[in-house]
Amino acid sequence: MKTINLNPWLLFFAVAGFVAAAVAFKPAAPQPAKVVYMQFTTVESIIPGGLGRSKMLTTMPDGSKTEDDLQNFYSMVGINFGNISNNNTAITRKINDLVTQGWEFDKIVTGTQSPAENNGQGIFISRYFFKRALE
Repeated sequence: MKTINLNPWLLFFAVAGFVAAAVAFKPAAPQPAKVVYMQFTTVESIIPGGLGRSKMLTTMPDGSKTEDDLQNFYSMVGINFGNISNNNTAITRKINDLVTQGWEFDKIVTGTQSPAENNGQGIFISRYFFKRALE
């Protein structure tokens, strides 16, 4: 039986070459998709007597804007749950329309503002952010 003696340097360079080839031909990592964002904002008045103004403002990525009326949280007799329900329907319709157009809901940021303590006036604001991949 014949014994084969391998040169250690030959073995080292063979393994190093294999590793270098494996690293060199590694497929490129996929690039993250580029996205574009849009938002719409609801401003709902919480001024007693129905004196405030409530709106839904939409800003598209190209800078175009639309403005739709919403109803105030209060009427002359106090809080108006019918108005709140109608606003919920309008906001849900807007979200569904945007999703149908290919927008993906990203996040919502909410807040309230009242200019002075105990005056019963203010606004409730929500910002709805959507995104979609650029084509």
